Amino acid sequence: WNSFKYMVGTLVLLIPFPMLFASMLNSKLMKAKGFFKSVYFIPALTSVVVVGTIFRLMFGEMDTALANQILNFFGHSSIKWLKGEWTGYFALLLVACWRWTGVNILYFLAGLQNISTDLYEAASIDGATKGRQFLSITIPLISPVIFYNLVTQLVQAFQEFNGPYIITNGGPRNATTLISVIVYNTAFKDYKVGMSSAMAWVMFVIVMVLTVIAFVSQKKWVYYSDDDGRG
Repeated sequence: WNSFKYMVGTLVLLIPFPMLFASMLNSKLMKAKGFFKSVYFIPALTSVVVVGTIFRLMFGEMDTALANQILNFFGHSSIKWLKGEWTGYFALLLVACWRWTGVNILYFLAGLQNISTDLYEAASIDGATKGRQFLSITIPLISPVIFYNLVTQLVQAFQEFNGPYIITNGGPRNATTLISVIVYNTAFKDYKVGMSSAMAWVMFVIVMVLTVIAFVSQKKWVYYSDDDGRG
């Protein structure tokens, strides 16, 4: 259940927002595009252990921790971020967004740059607004990129280990313990390798079923051009 919640949270955050940021970067009005591309992508190159340690300090219990300083600035008392179920969950989602938003932006940006500007010009002549162009042209033509991000994020969510292990250590009361952490603890702390292997196979089956469902559903909403022979 924790892994499913984490998967849903990452899908909700790591598909719409990177798509929005990519659209902004693809705009002709955007300045210093190369700079922002680099800035967005740097988190993906950072060591996982370093990231986990930094965010663990940011969400510390002391008043001097960055998250609590922000709360204090707005008049709210300090809280124990990593000791609460939903605050710990929020911390994990924030780490995932910080780390992978830039990667997804580059994927969406590649898809946006492959869309012919002639389509937007024709739509403008017909009186279509920017919102209508985005819904009727942009979304359908980058739907393969959306589908790719959906599948990869789905798999990544169930394989996520470093965040919950380093930052929250699965707590509090196993509220942020994902399947991958249980597999690791069973094998290397409880020394039940057979049970751990069985859990890993169950995780594989769950991911496979969800992936198959995603591939079956793509026929209804993913648009492919005639160039690749799929419709």
